[in-house]
Amino acid sequence: MKLLTCCLAVVVGLIAGPATVSAAAAATESPPGIEAKSWSLIDARTGDNLAGKAVNRRLPMASTTKMMTAYLALRMLPMNEAVRAAEYRAIPGESLMGLEAGQKVSVRDLLYGLIMLSGNDAAVTLAQAVSGTVPRFTGLMNRTARWLGLRNTSYENPVGLDGPDQYSSAGDLVRLGRVLMAMPRFRPIAAARTATLRSYNPPIEIETGNEFVRDNPWAIGIKTGHTLKAGYVLASDGRRRATELIASVMGAASETARDAETVELLDYGFSLYDKRVPIRTKRPVARVPVRFEDRDLPVTSPRSIRIGVREGESLELSTDLPEEVEGPIRKGERIGSATVRLDGEVVGRAPLLSGRKVAEPGIFDRAVEAVTSNRVYILIGLSAILVLLLLYRRHKEREMRTRLARAGRRRR
Repeated sequence: MKLLTCCLAVVVGLIAGPATVSAAAAATESPPGIEAKSWSLIDARTGDNLAGKAVNRRLPMASTTKMMTAYLALRMLPMNEAVRAAEYRAIPGESLMGLEAGQKVSVRDLLYGLIMLSGNDAAVTLAQAVSGTVPRFTGLMNRTARWLGLRNTSYENPVGLDGPDQYSSAGDLVRLGRVLMAMPRFRPIAAARTATLRSYNPPIEIETGNEFVRDNPWAIGIKTGHTLKAGYVLASDGRRRATELIASVMGAASETARDAETVELLDYGFSLYDKRVPIRTKRPVARVPVRFEDRDLPVTSPRSIRIGVREGESLELSTDLPEEVEGPIRKGERIGSATVRLDGEVVGRAPLLSGRKVAEPGIFDRAVEAVTSNRVYILIGLSAILVLLLLYRRHKEREMRTRLARAGRRRR
């Protein structure tokens, strides 16, 4: 059966119903007045810059350094690989996972300790597991930074201790955060409030030291940082209104100010979006004509698609469905598919399923359909028969008149 691709221009307000407050009306006129030295806010899906201050300024980054450490460990090491903890001599005040030199621990557990506890010992252990030595790993960090386009970032160590060549920028932190949060193995680590370290005997429970994640249910990452030189730093990720945003705050005056300014910044970002639901479960997405039936077949999606839309963005729903269907069709049988695009970019796809059962047509249905579909030819045929009958009748009448005339002549 020939498929018809049907593109439906979606009027945003009609899809979701009348919104109580539009994004334009809800949005603050300008970004909040954040006192941190530098900050940046981007859309996690597109990478679009939403707001920022001194986004390219090079500043000490503290333990947000561990974002690159985690990135390389995830790329280079299997999660279930067991490695031996490095010998690490910490100075007072350093954040540690509490590893003992030589202890066997999985890469997975090290990553949880690295991000949730900001363990410097975990960072060094992962660095040695990847490159053999910390200096070689640091070289790899810098090469990777250039490869990722982090032009205002430099590393001296995988931990985040201050140094003249240990710096980043708010813009680079959100870019690296976006790369990391696109990695399925990293997302649950960044978002975890608690975790079980399974390679310990017995397993132990840990709790995140990231108060931004712990205190905001919509927060899903990423990494804190603090040194005397850097002040308070936070790379963050949050999801609300069907929108995911990534922010960074560098050089905040205190941990409380850093977290509060991050929430204020993300609140501003989320206010720029309206939540739209172009596809909802149990609500027909389209209707398809059914052969031999007077009523159409509703098609539905097994999952909803939600998307945050900014003012001026165009949302479009298209369906790929048959022009017509014929039974038998089971309820829930796949009929076609739907695609949602935002400004031409695909943001979601969903299968479209039959919303009801369609019975197989009977002999009578097919007979009626055959008659109705061929009625023109039938009428032509009947007309031809009538014409032939009429011609035959006239022929017989002429023949009869001829016989009568001959009989009359003979009598004379």
